[in-house]
Amino acid sequence: MEDIKKTLAQNLTSLRNENKLTQSEVAKILNYTDKSVSKWEHGDAVPPIDVLKNLADLYNVSLDYLVTGKENTSYDKRYTSKENTPNKIIITLLSVSLVWIVATFLFVYLKLFVATDFWILFVGAVPCSVVILIIFNGIWGKRKFTFILISVLIWSILATGYLYFIQYNIWPIFIVGMPLQLATILWSQLKRSN
Repeated sequence: MEDIKKTLAQNLTSLRNENKLTQSEVAKILNYTDKSVSKWEHGDAVPPIDVLKNLADLYNVSLDYLVTGKENTSYDKRYTSKENTPNKIIITLLSVSLVWIVATFLFVYLKLFVATDFWILFVGAVPCSVVILIIFNGIWGKRKFTFILISVLIWSILATGYLYFIQYNIWPIFIVGMPLQLATILWSQLKRSN
């Protein structure tokens, strides 16, 4: 285990220097303290596995390389390469488009067979789309985008509710969004601990 810690520490230091980053910059990217990064680079501590994965992605190397210093030649790099990013975006957009396809089919069905103009379906598709984006961002994305998406989710749900019940003039519903937005901003400022 000590050999792995030593190799990991050396690799983290050299990769950070090769990428011309400071410990503070790496810490900020990972939402950790520079003290934690220093401990990892001195071999005093080992980062959690999710942080190791983030470090591997940051430096564009495999986890295997981080702990051994060698690339495993039998390892299939297509799962960690940056070239796969367009596929992730396409998969995410296809998932979001499914929400809009369902909303469109429901709208057409209601228009033709129920003789109602239920345009609010398209407004309701916005928060549904944002939920899907939050899920995929949690899998593939960056933590900072989650908070932006949560803000969009809060305000789109409130707007959908307002537009659905517009005849009741419930504009005060938007006041609910203010403390929720404040909570989201405060939550985004929390730093991950070691």
